[in-house]
Amino acid sequence: MSNVEKRLQRLLAMVPWIVAQDGPTLAEVAERFQLTEKELVKDLEDVLWLCGIHPFSPGDLVEVDIVDGRVWIRVAPYFSRPLRLTPAEALGLLGAARIAMAGKDTDPTLTRAVAKLSAALGIDADEVLEIEMVAADAQVLQALEDSVALRRVVDLHYYSYGRDSWQGRQVEPHRVFNSKGAWYTWAWCRKVDDWRLFRVDRARTATPTEEFFEPREVPPVPDLVGAAPSGARVVLELSPEAHWASQEYPVESVRAGADGWSRVTFGVAEKAWLERLLLILGPEARVLEGDPEVGREAAQRVLGRYR
Repeated sequence: MSNVEKRLQRLLAMVPWIVAQDGPTLAEVAERFQLTEKELVKDLEDVLWLCGIHPFSPGDLVEVDIVDGRVWIRVAPYFSRPLRLTPAEALGLLGAARIAMAGKDTDPTLTRAVAKLSAALGIDADEVLEIEMVAADAQVLQALEDSVALRRVVDLHYYSYGRDSWQGRQVEPHRVFNSKGAWYTWAWCRKVDDWRLFRVDRARTATPTEEFFEPREVPPVPDLVGAAPSGARVVLELSPEAHWASQEYPVESVRAGADGWSRVTFGVAEKAWLERLLLILGPEARVLEGDPEVGREAAQRVLGRYR
């Protein structure tokens, strides 16, 4: 076991004990967990106080107070209630546990945990677990895979997330692959006369034509979470509650501002993408550079549809 793993296990055991004691001395904690006081303080001040959950505002972090040789730990409110897994998280955990059990002398503790998790999900412990990674249409996926092998041009009815619209594309698919739980096809798009990466689950139909294409020299597939797309830029000032956006989407730069706000530069390939982002963020985002009316106009259109 690495030093990091040992340190984590120690903290997981230490925190509830310190909370229950309500202000034990450093000497008492160090003796119980076989540490020197210097090691204890390092664990508490260098590691524990950084722990918390998104959006990492003060109320979401663990607080550690060391005064006159005594220590208090105040945990965020979410510790007061049991954490619940989503169905997808639970299935993912169950699948990983089943793999860990395969072909080995399984630890009885893991066996009991798998049985309890299976029961909670309503799955028989001996039932074969099949997890479909993607919601891609099976016929669309099969048509693209066949067209790659046969080098057939495909008429693709595709949803453009950036433009927020369905479009017809005629493509020459060269690769179909799975990455990060989603299926993609790397294809030459005749509409833009360039390479494009299409998510298979955003295709309504894929119809192979009678036309065959000559294979092209295939460039590397772009990084799925790489740099921001080229195009217009917008600079937003984000509140601490909206800081997640700078982690969720590719950005060009992030600069800290006053009162926890941050100045973030996004690359914007399509206006529709920016409109959705501003609608989601609402008052937690301010447009510093770019069209300040984009979010307001989008909100008015949405309200108009409701009327």
